[in-house]
Amino acid sequence: MAFQPPPLPTESVFLFLNHFCLCASQKLGQRRDMSSWLARWFPKTPAKPVVAQKTPIKVELVAGKTYRWCACGRSKNQPFCDGSHFFQRTGLAPLKFKAQETSTVALCTCKATQRPPYCDGTHRSKPVQKAEVGTAL
Repeated sequence: MAFQPPPLPTESVFLFLNHFCLCASQKLGQRRDMSSWLARWFPKTPAKPVVAQKTPIKVELVAGKTYRWCACGRSKNQPFCDGSHFFQRTGLAPLKFKAQETSTVALCTCKATQRPPYCDGTHRSKPVQKAEVGTAL
């Protein structure tokens, strides 16, 4: 007679994955939808970034230092991240980058640049100039 593994349990089982406790009252291995509290904090569709300002900010970057550029436009510490994306549940994350050399650069605050985090002049376009500060494009 061939070896038969025991059946998978169907009672509640607690699994600890990535520091989250997932209570499953199903057979192990079955996929469950994200719980409602987790879906609120990590939405499937991220919010659109908002225009923080209509002009770039010139900053001195130090070679070798790591920076976090605000990608959502909601930071009060523009052009850098202050964590607002998380507390406002945007689903967006800052762009982490390391300065290659010490220099003064223009960092984008309209959040429409094609070269993030650096300004590419998109803030001069009609859509950005027509947009209200604090609104999405």
